[in-house]
Amino acid sequence: MDAASTDVDWFVDADSHLYEPRDAFTRYIDPAFRERAVRVEIVDGVERIMVGDAPMTFLDPLYDTVPVPGSLREVLRSLASGRITEERLTEPMRPEFVNPDARLAWMDEHRVERAVVVPSLGGVVETFMDDDPLHTDANIRAFNRWLADDWGLVHQNRIFTTPMVSLLDVDLAVGQIEWIAEHGGRFVHLRPGPAGARSPADPVFDPFWARVEEAGIVVVLHISESGYNRDITTRWSEAGRPNAWNISAFQWTVAYGDRPIMDTIAAFVLHNLFGRFPGLQVMSLENGSLWVPYLLAAMDKMKGMGRRSPWLGGPVVGRPSDICRRHLYVSPFHEEDHRPVVELLGADRVVFGSDFPHPEGVAEPADYLEGLANLPPDAVARIMRHNLDELLG
Repeated sequence: MDAASTDVDWFVDADSHLYEPRDAFTRYIDPAFRERAVRVEIVDGVERIMVGDAPMTFLDPLYDTVPVPGSLREVLRSLASGRITEERLTEPMRPEFVNPDARLAWMDEHRVERAVVVPSLGGVVETFMDDDPLHTDANIRAFNRWLADDWGLVHQNRIFTTPMVSLLDVDLAVGQIEWIAEHGGRFVHLRPGPAGARSPADPVFDPFWARVEEAGIVVVLHISESGYNRDITTRWSEAGRPNAWNISAFQWTVAYGDRPIMDTIAAFVLHNLFGRFPGLQVMSLENGSLWVPYLLAAMDKMKGMGRRSPWLGGPVVGRPSDICRRHLYVSPFHEEDHRPVVELLGADRVVFGSDFPHPEGVAEPADYLEGLANLPPDAVARIMRHNLDELLG
């Protein structure tokens, strides 16, 4: 299937990425927290990303050399055919990975009209400092100022970046979202998983959610290091701080991929966040869609099973699956069968995400169409463009 056969000549990408420079956290860090900033240090002659006085193990430094966009797809195909041994394919950093005007030129060439652009390092560091809300807040505030400085929260009404927020402290979170709203942000990146020892839908956070709803900001739940490996898989003989390239099959299955997003959506629905704030809209990015049928069926059943228990946030009115159809957008992985999630949520709740320039995604946005060949053209058009266009207004 090509773009012409879908009645979509240009795409709107819900999940693309930027790579940060070395000073993304240090340029604007509060001097009181400078020694605890997320920063680069030379350790034994090698660049390391440090958080406080500990190394950030989840990602290697990605400043001069980065994985080739879409390369994991080709590596896995080659491994399956027995042609090559496993290796990471890398290349020098390109301007379109780090500069918004260069990205716009790339987007013009590849028929991407508008794009949501998510951090790479920025989205995975909170777990490495979530024992200290002030430390976390200082780094996130500094990062968001850098993001607004280098990329803008909205750039030429075509690039929409996702500044971060942490819910470890409700007052600090309100301050973060106020700053984002004042600077015209349309999206906010929230790490999936609990906020410290609380549900993110706990009514204690209602001042934050009220401001998100009032500002019409869309909440992005992008896959992250949510702390589940540290908190859960260590009890199953697994490493608590894996690198993104060596997360085990067990961790992918039970903790890293589907689990945090399922728990978070379940909390949003069953802790009645959407009942208290009916204007909220949430996008799940790079979490795939395999979990969607199970979660919707489980919530519909378990709402009845738990009917006599206390309802954190108030009683939930209606079927949880219907609530998801009103508040949740999902971006399936490019290789997944899109039919189950389209049938369950509706074609108007599924969005295209290239993951460019990361290796797990597609190098060419049009390649995403390969996974939509069994859908009708109107559904393909909604996924590849119209749903996010309408969300953006």
